Amino acid sequence: MTIKVNKQAIRSFNFSGGECHVSVAGIEIGPVTEIEAYLYNADDIMRLIMTVDAVRQVNPETTIDLVIPYFPYARQDRVCNSGEAFSGAVMADLINSLNCRAVAVFDPHSEVVVKRLNNCCVVSQAELVQGAVEDFIRKENLTLVSPDKGASKKTDAVGKALGGVHVIHCAKIRNPQTGEITHSEVHGDVAGKNLILLDDICDGGRTFTELGKLLKQKGAGKLYLYVTHGIFSHGLDILKENFTHIFCVHTFLPADQIDTNFLTVTGKER
Repeated sequence: MTIKVNKQAIRSFNFSGGECHVSVAGIEIGPVTEIEAYLYNADDIMRLIMTVDAVRQVNPETTIDLVIPYFPYARQDRVCNSGEAFSGAVMADLINSLNCRAVAVFDPHSEVVVKRLNNCCVVSQAELVQGAVEDFIRKENLTLVSPDKGASKKTDAVGKALGGVHVIHCAKIRNPQTGEITHSEVHGDVAGKNLILLDDICDGGRTFTELGKLLKQKGAGKLYLYVTHGIFSHGLDILKENFTHIFCVHTFLPADQIDTNFLTVTGKER
């Protein structure tokens, strides 16, 4: 959990019954307050709500600008089956109820959720790649790869922002009856090229491991991966077979599970 008020960490603990306690004591709350919240579980969401209240308890007149780099539930951006909740909409409505002046999110997974957020400011993937990742792409003369149709628009925007870096597009092919992904297609020549795949989220990593194998079969050189939100629920080892290095803006991994020789966290988490 990382929640900061005006760049200072809040104090928080859980009572024996599981309830969260939050304090912003000692943090100056002026006319404008910035709250930055990395929300990785339900307790973090509750801590954010309580942090907003704690800030307003200190200064009811303060204007709050909220930064939520990873927006929870954005992946559940529709109701797929009868009886399910529209989880992304529920989360957006919850954040709207905090009545913040602005809500900034990093490279959100779904435009559907963004459109439901009031006063939303998106920090795009093209902006987040600037700096260390951009320098690395230029130094290594990498070709950008969009892993699927959903990532194409963002990858093209990165290529344009970097001055016209070439983009190769890939696609997931699904069984029309079951919806299951059967294979991937690569729409471009990758032979002899060093590549960097770009996407918003890496969860278990299967999409990237399977595509990495295919790119290698087609003669690609070194493979790199950039993801804004590194969940890495199956750890990093699954990705080491095909990838030379990974970059992410932030990661769900605890510090003792981060192999810094393989994963670079670019430091957007302040």
